[in-house]
Amino acid sequence: MEIWINPACSKCRSAVSLLDAEGAEYTVRRYLEDVPSPEEIRAVLDRLGLEPWDITRTQEAEAKELGLKDWPKDAGARERWITALTEHPKLIQRPIITAQDGSAVVARTDEAVRDALGR
Repeated sequence: MEIWINPACSKCRSAVSLLDAEGAEYTVRRYLEDVPSPEEIRAVLDRLGLEPWDITRTQEAEAKELGLKDWPKDAGARERWITALTEHPKLIQRPIITAQDGSAVVARTDEAVRDALGR
């Protein structure tokens, strides 16, 4: 199990605290420092069953500067979104937990963290 976090994020700290309280074995990835490659983003998206725009923090200043609200959300634009997430990792929704069964969850709630633990 791996959790992608930004240590400054309260939701990330809460998820890590819950994993610790449950005695879970996991690896922490500080994705702002250890930026995921396009291949890793594609793999996580596949595990999540989501598209890149589904895990993009569109209210961030960088998103507004890039004009993400106006970008198409279709198969033709998918790689453009993945590139944006790679070049601007702050835009990646957090935390993301990759579960043991090969799936993943955006773990913004205690329930989502527990869901990942149960997989």
